[in-house]
Order: sequence, then structure tokens, then C-alpha cells
Amino acid sequence: MSQGVRTRPEGSGQPLSEAYDTALLDLDGVVYAGGSAIAHAVDSLAVARSGGMRLAYVTNNALRTPDTVAAHLTELGIPTGADDVITSAQAVARLISEQVPAGARVLVIGGEGLRVALRERGLVPVESADDDPAAVVQGYGGPDLPWGRFAEASYAVRRGVPWFASNTDLTIPSGRGIAPGNGAAVEVVRIATGAEPQVAGKPLPPMHRETIIRTGAERPLVVGDRLDTDIEGAFNGGVDSLLVLTGVTDGAQLLAAPPQHRPTYVDADLRGLLTGQPEVTGDGAGFRCGGWTATAGADRLELTGDGEAQDGLRALCAAAWTAAGEGSCALDGGKALARLGL
Repeated sequence: MSQGVRTRPEGSGQPLSEAYDTALLDLDGVVYAGGSAIAHAVDSLAVARSGGMRLAYVTNNALRTPDTVAAHLTELGIPTGADDVITSAQAVARLISEQVPAGARVLVIGGEGLRVALRERGLVPVESADDDPAAVVQGYGGPDLPWGRFAEASYAVRRGVPWFASNTDLTIPSGRGIAPGNGAAVEVVRIATGAEPQVAGKPLPPMHRETIIRTGAERPLVVGDRLDTDIEGAFNGGVDSLLVLTGVTDGAQLLAAPPQHRPTYVDADLRGLLTGQPEVTGDGAGFRCGGWTATAGADRLELTGDGEAQDGLRALCAAAWTAAGEGSCALDGGKALARLGL
């Protein structure tokens, strides 16, 4: 096993809101779902902010503008300015601006967030493949995006126009469940053209660069609910991360996480920002956290003891990740997770 591969969640003797200067918070599945605040989010963020932590909201959703997102958060009881919001639309607009001439036309397949971000970089949004675009950009356009927009993208891409995507998240949380995300829409154009887009959003470097440029964070903590975007993005950027279990990631996915998807810390929700994190102790003979001990058997993970469910999950992570090394743990953790109600 290579040095530096994470084999357990870390502990912290300080509240995370004191150990880090800036929280880089995902939105969907972390702060809200379906437009409504997630339990404990508003109060937890207020306490973190009052203690001096800067809060920045980093989203792969390119549909809404920073002004709109900030207004929504403020309405939920989280005072936010547009400068506190960083979107994949902004990241992809910067990426495009570095490759096309100033004032170039860009065919937009998506919503207003993309158009505003392009104009901010001095580019001109257009609607048709016949408008002589220098680039095509695709971002989440909401559930009512017309099918014909994918055809416009395909026409331009097949003519050799460079293709960019804000992000490739296959799914997005909603108030009614998990819905198709921009990644699903990108697949439509990929199938039609055989081309590959340049992608800006999490977990790729352009999004991390955009976030650091706009926030000036020196000790950032990425807070997210997705292993393949939020946590991998933190891994790629070389910064710490907190996974909260209020979105798409469940316990089984966390236990099976390969190294790039293993968060620094794990907690139930955003209250985890306000506390220290318990240390996981032990070795291959057993990993302990709180009142729980986890071990890796021949074909499954075992859990004994009692206590807080999150402590049991942290112990199980240590057992699973140590057993997996640089791979993904294939041991059955279902029975152990059931004991925790996860």
C-alpha cells in the first residue's frame, strides 16, 4: 500500500469550524434538497459563521446564477451574497475564455447561469449551431430543457466546434428523489457525436481553481454529500473534506470507497462542522471508535459494541479501507450497517 492512502477517518481535537478558515459547501444534498433546507443546516451554518469561518457555496449545478442562489439561501435563513457562491458555470466559462478569442460566440445548452457566467468573461451566448459559435457549452438546464437543444449541440460538435460541459454529474437530488443530472444530458450528445467534452466541474481541477481564486481560502474544508464529485474534488485539490450523509451517499458506498473517494471526516449532517471529530484507534485486529469495534472478516465486516451510529460507521470505514488498501472494499457490510440503522 502506497504511503498517503487514507485507511480511516481522521480525528480532530478542535471543532472543524475553528480548524479551517473556509468551508467550501456543496448545496444540493448538503444545505438543501428540493429547495428546502436540510435539517440542522441553517442553525449549524449560522454558528460556524459567527465563530469566524467563511462560508462559500460551491455547486456543480450550472442552472442558476450566483445572485439567484444567494437570494434562495438568504430566504432559507442563511445570509449569503453572490460573491459567496461559486458555480460550475463560472468554472467552465473561465476554461472556455482561455481557449477562444475575446468576444467569441458560444452556443449555450443550459440555463441562465451559463449565460451570465459567459458574459462575465466577455463571451457572447448564442442559441443556434448556425450562429457560427467558437465553442459549445452544456450545463444543467432543468427538467424542462427541450430535446431540440441536444440536437443543436450535436450539429455544432459534429462540425468540429469545441465542446465543453459544466459538469458530468449523472444525477441530482430533488424534493421527490434522485433525478437525471447534466451528466445524463452530456451522454446524449456524446452518443450522437462520438466526441468528448472538456469538463470543468467537480471533481476536476478547473472547479477547484475557480473556488480558490474566488474565495482566497488558505485552509479550506470541502463539505459534500457525493464521493465522486465533492470528495474526489477535494482529493484532487489536496485539501481535507467532510462527508455528510444527507444526500446521495449511503453507508455501503462509503465503505466501498477507493482512496480518491475517502473523506477526511464523516458525519451525519452539518452539525459536524461545530464539533471535534472522534479518533479511530486500533489496527487489523480491530478498529475502535466510541463504543464500537469493527473488524474485517473473510467475507464480511463485523461490528460489536454500542454507541452513536456515526462512531460505528467511522470504525467500519477503518476496517473496510484498511482491508481494501488501494482498491475498493468488496466485503459485505450490510449486517453491520443494519445495526447502525444506516
